[in-house]
Amino acid sequence: MSSKKIGFWSVWALGVGGIVGGLFPALGVVIQIVHTGAPLAFAIAGTIALITTYAYAKLSVAHPCRGGTVTFLNQAFGSGLFSGTLNLLLWFSYVVMLSFYLQAFGSYGVSLFTSTQPIWKHLLISLAILGTTGLNLLTANHIGKSQIWIVSFKLGILILFITVGSSHIDISRLEPVSVSSLQSIFAGAMVIFLSYEGFELIANTAEDLVNPKHTLPRVYYSVIGFVILLYVLIALVTLGAEPIEQILAAKDYALAEVAKPIMGQFGSVLITIAALFSTISASNATLYGSARFSSVIAKSRGFDFGSQINGIDQSSIGLFITSGITLIIANFFDISRISTMGSAGFLLIFAAVNLANARMHCYTKSKQWISLLGAGICLVALGMLIWFALQTDPQTVWVLVLMVGVAIGIEVMYYLSKNRQMHL
Repeated sequence: MSSKKIGFWSVWALGVGGIVGGLFPALGVVIQIVHTGAPLAFAIAGTIALITTYAYAKLSVAHPCRGGTVTFLNQAFGSGLFSGTLNLLLWFSYVVMLSFYLQAFGSYGVSLFTSTQPIWKHLLISLAILGTTGLNLLTANHIGKSQIWIVSFKLGILILFITVGSSHIDISRLEPVSVSSLQSIFAGAMVIFLSYEGFELIANTAEDLVNPKHTLPRVYYSVIGFVILLYVLIALVTLGAEPIEQILAAKDYALAEVAKPIMGQFGSVLITIAALFSTISASNATLYGSARFSSVIAKSRGFDFGSQINGIDQSSIGLFITSGITLIIANFFDISRISTMGSAGFLLIFAAVNLANARMHCYTKSKQWISLLGAGICLVALGMLIWFALQTDPQTVWVLVLMVGVAIGIEVMYYLSKNRQMHL
């Protein structure tokens, strides 16, 4: 790894890049669930992310390392069954999140062609993961620079869409949200919570960052605040510019479809290109973080891939494993099911991170009640998501149970293979 450091804007771009890529698959999903309640759903999900950001900012300053969430959980709860299971669940959730981005990449990419055969979507998904894997073999400095250019380009297009689209809004299409629909809006917000997750990746950049104590909190809060505003405005323009039936007919590439009456065919193509860049940069940012914390998980369990495979360091092995499993999930799972699985995984992880900061509040110099509140909100949100999944797609709940069960099983097997005493 290069010794060169990255600054505020590189990490800001990494955080925004890791988040905004989730807009493109999430927009159609949330409109399908809550219709005109989509802007409020995005605001609710963003508020939960913002509360959790407090814990991440405090913990990142106290433990500036590439391990990020893995290190936070290990420091707060020890290297036992509880933290080990959560660390593995985090890695599973990263794989699901990557699949979420890649599904959108494939859908928007296929919309550029006259042929919409599934084979082309799967081909684009596969090429995308291979390309981002190759990019992540470069240094942190290269990754930071690439993120600045990619994020600047896509944000420019999205801001143009909001600016031009604001004059095409038909107020009659924006029906007021009724009290009776609030429950479904909260559930919809939890389904697309995954679209905010990328901020967690910022923690993994701490060792590569210039002056992390000063820079990290500024990056966290500015990234989440900016993305909440961006998501809400885009949802408002989308719903106001096009009848809901037409949006749902093209929900997999909704933003490109809505851009046609606003910016013409050229604008639609421009939005599609922005979607492709967004999902690629989000995958890039996600792989950047996952490759580094996977080595922390391996080392905490006594595995050293680097010594087993000559010439390839441990983080690269983690990168290859993550990419391989992502290829399978992205090509064979439905995008709504992927969103629900990933959101549930991260809500559980974020509840644990809030509890970790609450437990170490004296060391991190935090207000304990804020993190306890964050943990409670995440758990309530998780309960609402599971309730919604049971009503609409019970099979998704079994996949969630399987994810947690496999994580626990791997941890138990580790203790048995090492003849170690099992403890929480």
